[in-house]
Amino acid sequence: MRFLRLEDVAEELNVKLPQVRALVKSGELPAIQIGGRGMWRVERVELENYIQQRYAQAREEIANDSQS
Repeated sequence: MRFLRLEDVAEELNVKLPQVRALVKSGELPAIQIGGRGMWRVERVELENYIQQRYAQAREEIANDSQS
C-alpha cells in the first residue's frame, strides 16, 4: 500500500494518533490531504524517510553524549 492513514502510521510507530497528527502539523512528517473530506495520508516512502532520519538523529545524539 503506497499511502497510509494516520491511524496506520500511529500503529506502525507504536504511538498515539495525536502524536502523529502533531508530526504532520509541524511538517516533520510530510503528508497530503486527499478527497472531499480532506483525509490525511502519509506516503509509505515518507514514513520510511522519517524513520531513517530519527535513526540518524539518535546516532548523532549518542555520539555527542559519548564525547562529553
